[in-house]
Amino acid sequence: MKEFFRRTKKSFPADQSSEQAQIPDDLWVKCSSCRELIYRKELNDNLKVCPKCGHHMRMSAREWIGLLDVGSFSETDAHLLPTDPLGFVTPDEAYADKLKKSQHRTGLADAVLAGIGSIDGLWMALAVGDFAFMGSSMGSVYGEKMSRAAERGAELGIPLLTINTSGGARQQEGVIALMQMAKVTMALSRLAEARQPHIAILVDPCYGGVTASYPSVADVIIAEPGANIGFAGKRLIEQIMRQKLPAGFQTSEFMLNHGMIDMVTPRGELRDVLARLLQHYRRQSPPMEEDDDGLEATDATPIYVHGRV
Repeated sequence: MKEFFRRTKKSFPADQSSEQAQIPDDLWVKCSSCRELIYRKELNDNLKVCPKCGHHMRMSAREWIGLLDVGSFSETDAHLLPTDPLGFVTPDEAYADKLKKSQHRTGLADAVLAGIGSIDGLWMALAVGDFAFMGSSMGSVYGEKMSRAAERGAELGIPLLTINTSGGARQQEGVIALMQMAKVTMALSRLAEARQPHIAILVDPCYGGVTASYPSVADVIIAEPGANIGFAGKRLIEQIMRQKLPAGFQTSEFMLNHGMIDMVTPRGELRDVLARLLQHYRRQSPPMEEDDDGLEATDATPIYVHGRV
């Protein structure tokens, strides 16, 4: 009986390597809100919304393209490349090097992905910010792509959809970055003259010059649940005012209650909401883009040489 309960050492065949037994490191994701572990495939199937607490995680610009009809997206202005007009250098890193790292990490030339696509067969111009590219900061190429998207919508007679997330203007480009706020807003006035709407979606986080400019004058402003939206951050405002701000300040729900946005829409419902909005501007055939009268630049041409910084 004593031998019956004794633990014996087991040996495994040599072909069963430890490498085969390893679990992939990225199989599970921890929600930053409820701290629960989520199976990555389940999270991706749920559009990166936590199935346990409903927290909306960040999506890349290319992931946002999944809102559109399959195969309908056609990218525009992909050749526009950011430059370093100020020769900006910090003790840690040069701006030019930081741009290269961001481009390598995201696969984007800059923080905005622009193009034309459709939802339920209804066509629109599109510009999407990607927070992974230097916090989706607004620089010269960011502003140029947004402006061209608005002008393309006006020319083709289709609405403009922007999906906006940002930390603000790109300080490494100085006043050139600040000028983009006015430039994009003026381009949107041409879209309005063509009687086409600008639909802006605000996702977490959306701060600084981006929030303070073109999304705030959109015809329809939609925000995701729990998104942080504002000009300056909550902590900075509290330090300046020297008083505590209300609970939920600068969240999308707070903005809705104070009349700053039109609706708060969960990510899973966005496509249906956009389809209903686009029904009012029925464009059900692919728009044919004609000569851009100089809007297009040659590959790798610095953006500031076009005469519209």
